[in-house]
Amino acid sequence: MKVIVCGAGQVGWQIARHLASENNDITVVDNDPGLVRQITDSLDVGGITGFASHPDVLERAGARDADMIIAATFSDEVNMIACQVAHSVFTVPRKIARVRAQSYLDPEWSDIYRQDHMPIDVIISPEKEVAEAALRRLSAPAAFEIHGFFDNTVQLLGLTLDEDCPVLNTPLRQLTELFSTLRAYVVGIRTGNRRLRVADSDDQLFAGDQIYLFAANEDVDRTLEIFGKSASAGNRALILGGGNVGLGVAKALEAQGKRTRLKVIERDRTRAEFAADALERTIVLNGDGLDKDILEEAGIESIDSFLAVTDDDKTNLLSCARAKSLGAKLTVCLINDPSLAPLMQPLGIDAYINPRGTTVSSILRHVRHGRIRAVYSVGDAEAEVIEAQVLSTSSIAGKRVRDTHMPEGAIIGAIRKGRELVIPRAETVIAEGDSVTIFAMAGQVPQVERMFRVSVDFF
Repeated sequence: MKVIVCGAGQVGWQIARHLASENNDITVVDNDPGLVRQITDSLDVGGITGFASHPDVLERAGARDADMIIAATFSDEVNMIACQVAHSVFTVPRKIARVRAQSYLDPEWSDIYRQDHMPIDVIISPEKEVAEAALRRLSAPAAFEIHGFFDNTVQLLGLTLDEDCPVLNTPLRQLTELFSTLRAYVVGIRTGNRRLRVADSDDQLFAGDQIYLFAANEDVDRTLEIFGKSASAGNRALILGGGNVGLGVAKALEAQGKRTRLKVIERDRTRAEFAADALERTIVLNGDGLDKDILEEAGIESIDSFLAVTDDDKTNLLSCARAKSLGAKLTVCLINDPSLAPLMQPLGIDAYINPRGTTVSSILRHVRHGRIRAVYSVGDAEAEVIEAQVLSTSSIAGKRVRDTHMPEGAIIGAIRKGRELVIPRAETVIAEGDSVTIFAMAGQVPQVERMFRVSVDFF
């Protein structure tokens, strides 16, 4: 598949890395020659320097015979025009654009993207994706990572095991026997050496390990309790940052109708006034989230969940550390640079959101071949969770789980048969029409995808 990626920033780089590793023909376009040189030196991709919205630049990038364009520059307008030019001049079949400005995303103006206006097939909103990720974090405060599959009927949970975890030193095989009715299944483990790998039935769990598991929605609370975690989220929340992400989370929490006592801290006075006008039941404070006095004014000592979502990673990390020291029970921060994630544990921060990962996952969902319905990038692109439908042509159709011959670095995490959710056992038969989730290390993703591939031009 021939793909043009517009933008060599963090998102563009990750998309190019994913697709190039699967032997796709990738060309990256950016107006910064340094970024183009860096990405072509690091990855097996082509590079073109220039503005992605210019027809001559797209032509040099191979738009005349491209299968897809992914516009992920920092400019909404460049992304939108690049897709328009790709359609009108080069008839590129598939067009994906990253759009940040909320006005472009308002349903009132959705006609903009009609085929006879501005024919963009998929709009990706980073702020919307991050806000949804933040809400998932707040819904399961004990998990450092959470993502829904099968229309949010099953959750992927990331848990750090504490010293008081009741099931420490217990082999996973024995856990399955002890809790035979529990619809939960451990698929990945990050041990003390910090290396993530697929879980094995003979693995034992130790304090400090991080595990990834699938759990049915109805069984999430029971699963958390089994692993020594509290299922209570509390009802007092404080959000640092009144930008698009913070405002989106606050609006969503108000819309849920729960009796959440919510406050927002925003440093910019004009933005704070805007947020106060946009929210109904939320108290908005104008001040610096690193200031102890403003945190105490917000009642930090009684806060159940503190969420730092400013556009500055260091502010988010330090404010979470200060909030934790002042009594906040759960702290979650937005980190654009995943290399800063190891600082979380020394600073006592409970969880983080990687906007690059959420955006990349959203884009990959629309790029994969075959009946791939969802893709979620785990960690710093160390592994992926793939949700796919089993077709009659799939190599696993009609086979028992034990006979599917999954690659060594991949494991089936959950199966949906019609409306019934099934946790895989060795004798479980996978039938045509079933949906499955597979936890796969990055190197095994292409092999897993081939199990569900229809044809090279299926989207």
